[in-house]
Amino acid sequence: MNDNADSSDSGRPDDNPFRGTPFEQIFGALGQPGAAGGTGMPDLSALMGQFQAFLTPHEGPVNWETVTDMARRTAAQSPDPTPSRARADAIADAVRLADHWLDTTTEFTSGVTSTAAWSRAEWVEETMEVWKVLVEPIASAAVSSLGNALPEEARAVAGPILGMLKQATGAMVAAQVGNGVGALAGEVLSASDVGLPLGPAGRAALLPSNVDAFAEGLDVTRDDVVLYLALREAAHQRLFANVGWLRAHLIDAVAAYGAGIEFNTAGLEEKLGGIDPMNPQAMQEAMEGGLFDLDRSPAQQAALERLEVTLALVEGWVDEVVTQATATRMPAATKLHEITRRRRAAGGPAEQTFASLVGLELRPRRLRDAATLWGSLRTRQGAEARDGVWMHPDLLPSAADLDDPLGFREDAVAPDTLSDDAFEAGLRDLLDGGNPDAPSGDA
Repeated sequence: MNDNADSSDSGRPDDNPFRGTPFEQIFGALGQPGAAGGTGMPDLSALMGQFQAFLTPHEGPVNWETVTDMARRTAAQSPDPTPSRARADAIADAVRLADHWLDTTTEFTSGVTSTAAWSRAEWVEETMEVWKVLVEPIASAAVSSLGNALPEEARAVAGPILGMLKQATGAMVAAQVGNGVGALAGEVLSASDVGLPLGPAGRAALLPSNVDAFAEGLDVTRDDVVLYLALREAAHQRLFANVGWLRAHLIDAVAAYGAGIEFNTAGLEEKLGGIDPMNPQAMQEAMEGGLFDLDRSPAQQAALERLEVTLALVEGWVDEVVTQATATRMPAATKLHEITRRRRAAGGPAEQTFASLVGLELRPRRLRDAATLWGSLRTRQGAEARDGVWMHPDLLPSAADLDDPLGFREDAVAPDTLSDDAFEAGLRDLLDGGNPDAPSGDA
């Protein structure tokens, strides 16, 4: 092909290396047709200047300073006073009493090492390190999907534009996460309220402003509400402290699920193509309704189901031990139990925002089945057998077990009727998947 042909036909659509890819519309929307020789390709210097107006340098796919700042500003849209010393002391007293009651329901020892009364802004700050672990894989997958969607020849031409679009995608993820975490800060009642261990290990915390809003209109005293929520928080802390693998298991499962998400770049094209680069507010508006259309592979769906079952088992165990602890001590507990159960089942706007980003519902759908399973196992075999299931993730009930919660280990014998050798052999057989040829560990 000669140089004259190249120059005379440069305006043809076929000369656009992005034609037929998800990026054709993006560059058409962000570019300036007629400039730079009239090719329809964007003016690189102008486009770079536009992006620099709202993108600041940062390491990794997400600017976490931006996320934290946005989350705090979102949480501050309603009054967010720093809790008084009196409220902090009252929460500490409630947690101590809660731990005393829980001592009678389980052999698991207290997991509380400190207590706190958090403002919404403090909840954002205290949970941000865990949010980083949960979101970074999702953001990385989002950013890498841009380059992967382009053919090789288009990547070479994209050059700085592709880099800027990756930054823009990271900024969009940051906006979504910041808004979602900030909205959650206005809804959560405690450090462990969503089932995931978001706060520092061992720190039992309540959010007095949110607790007051939750208690408003209930025919229950605020002291009862605080004590009941302290019981739930102390139970979560106790479970995570005594089941050493559980905290990392849940967080790693969410991170692994996010890392395997496949993004529909056509949806990305539509959102990016509609953004005015000169208007940073357009970034936030583009996030409404979720950033990407998520396509779940069969492996992703299976991972999601396992994660939801584990979350349900955590919440079901907490329900079970708190119900035991309050049965003869706290008349208001029955009403509060039903109210909190309905609240978890319904979820809130912030949880829907989180689900739109990672495709994960924070509220376990099978909570009632899990609570029934734990209660049935305790009734038949005792609290030791119930809590012994947490020794290893392979011992946990499956989704099929939740379909028949009363039948879980129906034919099993209580641990105190087994010899030590028989118990260890049964446990080893279960962990080996019932494989008679597996090594015994005694060789």
